[in-house]
Amino acid sequence: MNTAEILIIGAGAAGLMAARELANAGKKVIVLEAQERIGGRIQTVYENTSAKHIELGAEFVHGDLPVTLSLLREAGIKYNSASAAMWRYSDGKFTTNEYFIPHWDLLIDKLNKLERDTNIDDFIQKNFPGDKYVALRESVRQFVSGYDTADPKKASCFALRKEWQNEDEDAQHRVEGGYAALMNYLANECKENAGEVYLNSITKDIYHEPGKVSVITGDGTAYHAEKVILAVPLGVLQAGANEKGAMMFHPPIKDHQEAIMQMGFGAVIKIVLEFDEAFWESEQTKAMAGKDLKDMGYMFSGEEIPTWWTQYPERSTVFTGWIGGPYAAAKKDITNDEILLQGLQSISNIFKLGIDELKGILQNWHVINWTAKPFTRGSYAYDTVNAPPARKTLNTPVDNTIFFTGEYLYEGAAMGTVEAALTNGKDVAKRIKKIW
Repeated sequence: MNTAEILIIGAGAAGLMAARELANAGKKVIVLEAQERIGGRIQTVYENTSAKHIELGAEFVHGDLPVTLSLLREAGIKYNSASAAMWRYSDGKFTTNEYFIPHWDLLIDKLNKLERDTNIDDFIQKNFPGDKYVALRESVRQFVSGYDTADPKKASCFALRKEWQNEDEDAQHRVEGGYAALMNYLANECKENAGEVYLNSITKDIYHEPGKVSVITGDGTAYHAEKVILAVPLGVLQAGANEKGAMMFHPPIKDHQEAIMQMGFGAVIKIVLEFDEAFWESEQTKAMAGKDLKDMGYMFSGEEIPTWWTQYPERSTVFTGWIGGPYAAAKKDITNDEILLQGLQSISNIFKLGIDELKGILQNWHVINWTAKPFTRGSYAYDTVNAPPARKTLNTPVDNTIFFTGEYLYEGAAMGTVEAALTNGKDVAKRIKKIW
């Protein structure tokens, strides 16, 4: 009953993609998911409010990404443009369509000349010292922490250089009906080919030898297969032995476990607020900014919760906050109510609206502290200086029996995205099919 050819631990994008591909190839697949839902760091909620749906996790398709868009078309799921104006609030002023990192061209020029990798924090301190470049240094740290959710003291210059040279800011999309529709499509494809998906199944121990693996879950249930794919977030793999969600290997896989600890995994908190009205479109805001903000998609600031976005071009009263990197990690253990107040205070400071006034028009709210969740433990991966050799190790299976997959093993320019997870899930399934 609990026997398959392949066990997959984790029903996020990478795990479900691998499951779909292998089940379609005629393999008997069982997927074990620790949570009560599929999707991993994708979590779409549907509520009886003015919002059609709310994305608590992944929200955007960052560019014209081939695997994601092809899969959406295959599933008959529509997607819409999310391209919109980027604004910044700083020193009491609103600006748009400007470089938000001063001396950007000089920064890229110096990065292009870098021959030996180092972390971005050391790089900017060495190459941009003194008072002249204070704004550049702080802007780079904020950008790396916010967009990449990375620790600037660990994030690889080579990886950031590659990312920044391949950005496609004009091509941003949202999935109509939410990313969960795509996850459901993959899960259903797997099930239609005799695959099974078990929720609330927390993997505790993995016993293995060449061509044979047994997985023991928290309730003592044993599952057996010839191969296992670990499709859990990197943060879960990095968890200490006594922490919730941690998995133990018998015997230990020393080289792979050391490689896991060499990779970078970010921290993030997302705040989704739904108001009775789109206050950023008001005449009061227009008068204060000196410009109409009705086309505002993204707002960057130096506030406690620094980044915000709307649902533009869709008309919506949802306003989403985001804080990443060390700033988010520092908030790991504070309450959601405290984070909500920090978010409202940040909005108050930007738009000059009272906290009580904001509370009065707040209809619904969610704080999602992904770093505090035991089966996630963070946001998405980023490259450290040691990540490339670690990735090579992790892309090499243990005795052709234990395989790893996830966005952290993706080699392309779209790191930290659903595209990265889907691509790597597809790739690991392809490798397994070749050797089997």
